[in-house]
Amino acid sequence: MALQSLFQNDLSLSGSALAASIARPTPRGHLDELRGKDPALTEYWARFFDLLGPEGIADLNRRQQGMVRQLHDNGVTYNVYADAEGTPRPWSLDLFPLIIPAQDWATIEAGVTQRARLLNRILADIYGPRQLLEQALLPAALVQGHPGYLRAMQGAQPAGGTWLHIAAFDLAHGPDGRWWIVSHRTQAPSGLGYLLENRITISREFPAAFNAMKVQRLAGSYKALMRGLQTLSPKGANARIALLTPGPYNETYFEHAYLARYLGLSLVEGHDLTVRDQHVYLKTMDGLEPVDVLIKRLDDQWLDPLELRPDSALGVPGLMQAVQAGNVLLANAPGSAPLESSAMLGFLPAICEHLLSEPLKLPSLDTWWCGEAATLENALPMLHKSVIKNNYSGKFSQTLIGPTLDAVSLEKLARRIVHRPDEHTLQAYLPLSHNPTWHDGNIAPRATMLRVFALADGPDSWRVLPGGIVRLAPQGQMIASMQRGGSSADCWVLSDGEPDDTSLLRQASSTLTLAQQKRVVTSRSAENLFWLGRYTERAENTVRQARLTLRTLLSDDANDARLSAWLGQLALAQGLVMPQTPPPSQSSRVFERSLVAMLDADSGAHSVGYNLRALHQSANQVRERLSQELRNLIGRVDENFTTQQARLGEDSEYATQEALESLAAASESLAAITGAQTDRMVRDNGWRMLSIGRHLERLQTLAQALRLALETGSVFDDQGYETLLSLFDSSITFHAQYQQRRDLVALLDMLVINQDNPRSLGWVLKSLRARVIKLPQQNSDAPELLDLLPDPQSWDLATLSGAVASNESAAQNLTREALPAPAELMALLNSLEQAAADLSDKMTQRYFSHAERIKQSLFS
Repeated sequence: MALQSLFQNDLSLSGSALAASIARPTPRGHLDELRGKDPALTEYWARFFDLLGPEGIADLNRRQQGMVRQLHDNGVTYNVYADAEGTPRPWSLDLFPLIIPAQDWATIEAGVTQRARLLNRILADIYGPRQLLEQALLPAALVQGHPGYLRAMQGAQPAGGTWLHIAAFDLAHGPDGRWWIVSHRTQAPSGLGYLLENRITISREFPAAFNAMKVQRLAGSYKALMRGLQTLSPKGANARIALLTPGPYNETYFEHAYLARYLGLSLVEGHDLTVRDQHVYLKTMDGLEPVDVLIKRLDDQWLDPLELRPDSALGVPGLMQAVQAGNVLLANAPGSAPLESSAMLGFLPAICEHLLSEPLKLPSLDTWWCGEAATLENALPMLHKSVIKNNYSGKFSQTLIGPTLDAVSLEKLARRIVHRPDEHTLQAYLPLSHNPTWHDGNIAPRATMLRVFALADGPDSWRVLPGGIVRLAPQGQMIASMQRGGSSADCWVLSDGEPDDTSLLRQASSTLTLAQQKRVVTSRSAENLFWLGRYTERAENTVRQARLTLRTLLSDDANDARLSAWLGQLALAQGLVMPQTPPPSQSSRVFERSLVAMLDADSGAHSVGYNLRALHQSANQVRERLSQELRNLIGRVDENFTTQQARLGEDSEYATQEALESLAAASESLAAITGAQTDRMVRDNGWRMLSIGRHLERLQTLAQALRLALETGSVFDDQGYETLLSLFDSSITFHAQYQQRRDLVALLDMLVINQDNPRSLGWVLKSLRARVIKLPQQNSDAPELLDLLPDPQSWDLATLSGAVASNESAAQNLTREALPAPAELMALLNSLEQAAADLSDKMTQRYFSHAERIKQSLFS
């Protein structure tokens, strides 16, 4: 209301004057990024708001809504560990960037570059001659006593002497205007992907200000990082680089996928890789392919279950041997965890003088490690005015701010520190600067920290990315942490000259090379796409079957014994009900209620809800290969169905009707998903795996449905006949060709033989064989997958129907009498079910687990 009132009453106000009038004051003792040390706006913030003008400021609510919508549509998420459910949350981003003038950035850039060189030299020493320990410049307890110190790296010599390829530094802006380094992140620093998304989003909201203020661009730094990795790799420009992620359940998985896509890298998990003869290989559909460089996004302890944590399911057995042999470049090199200890900061001034013969250009906050008796004695009286950190508990350990603690809490903390002094460090409390944020029509200040990145662009050379990721503390709090519910902002570094216009999108020579290469499909992606296809088809089948079954149970056809028997057996076989559920013939009402209850994902049955959730999870596993629209479709059908099922009353007389409505909605959404999979995905080997998964599932399900219909005799009744056509989704096509015929010949022609009907077994097999024959053939001696699939061209309708081709009346009579189904037909249906299972197993061995290759190597 304050903004609207000012805008309506005085149209003569400039953008900066309007902003100043609605900006809330920063708490006393904290630097105001908006105003600096003066009451008026800083020069660059005044220009920012003047470029917006009063109309632009009045439009900020709409811009914010558009920004939130764009982040949601792009699927930008972050998992907050403090959340009891542990579910990914939408990424939180504020409209206003942190603006850093060119002279301030020059100071930051020089200090961060020096700090990267210094940390790299420290790692070379503690895993080499250890002079820092011998000369007591570093306590041995902080290095060799650190849980992250890796003795396996002793004597290691990374390529080009570069241990750190990506180093992150958390900076705070003090009340005096100086920038201070608060902490280092060297194992697997996060933020490089999120800051890209932040930049793209915010620059679109303020394009005029972004261009006019000459904000430095980011692409050149990423290009320099890739060039540096290639330079340090023995294979140079031909090096295969992959990004190693812990997987989709990691809190920053979105940026792993985003960064891999932006840089053109393969996104791999630990089980995508294998080590043979001290070399790392990527398991792909075309076999094992060498990997030369790994950008790791998991902490060191999880890298190798053979040499590090034996319970790690995220790493690669034997990876450390490959690193030590120099056959793979790991960015960053393992063993940097001691650098992340807060206690390290207190020793850096002396170490910098010793190793670089110069003072620190960017200071660290005063820091006291309590592991030394004299320091502990001096530190305890300062608890009330210090920040207390744990040295070894990892990046999510609790940080306590002394000025916010009461006397009782301080006393308990002192006892804990005395009990384990080496685990605790005190750091001088620095009131964080406050950046303006847009909140409820007002400009509200929030505590701010900046993370910047030093990226290695060659041996002993680093480039500081001109920007960073800004973390904002929750309103009224002093700790800026995404894990504590904070949010983020873009960082605009201003330039005195024209910004670097380097782009990763304009590289003609490398683009030509990429265009001539076939896209690699990893075994994990292939397997997940295979199951994405299977679960899509399975969800469609169970939705259709559940609708047909419930409609039948609500109609007079529920009294048809053979139809009820068939639907009951099929529901049990497809997981729609639990094994102990009474069949419809015994109690149709109980069966109906059980089927409705089992639709929920958490019911324990493998029914519709379960399959939709599995479909959603499969899509999350391969999000880097799916369009955002397709991922949104899959996510919505799962979420909407779950929500609708939660509303069903257990004893409500309308529960079945409500369930039918939710099934109808799910059916429509699944049709859209099928269309997107069919028409909007590149026909590479990944898509073929998805398609094979769908066709395998369809073949197995429809062959089983037809077999059970024949065994129960339901197909010999009119309603059973029609229900079977509906299950095959072939009613319209059948009646257009055969009108009201009800004979077995017509049925088998439409559902088995017809290769123009996409729901017939013949068409499914023909399509399946066409997909399989295009898969990579890894070993010419291996049995052909095609041999596992019957050829529908050899099928004979007269033989399968048991009728003489010229005697139509005999064929018709077969459907009117409950005669045994032809033995040839039953044998075919059984063989199709078995063929689907055999092909699935064989593909797993050949393309997913590579067990076939391992077996051949063992016995060759």
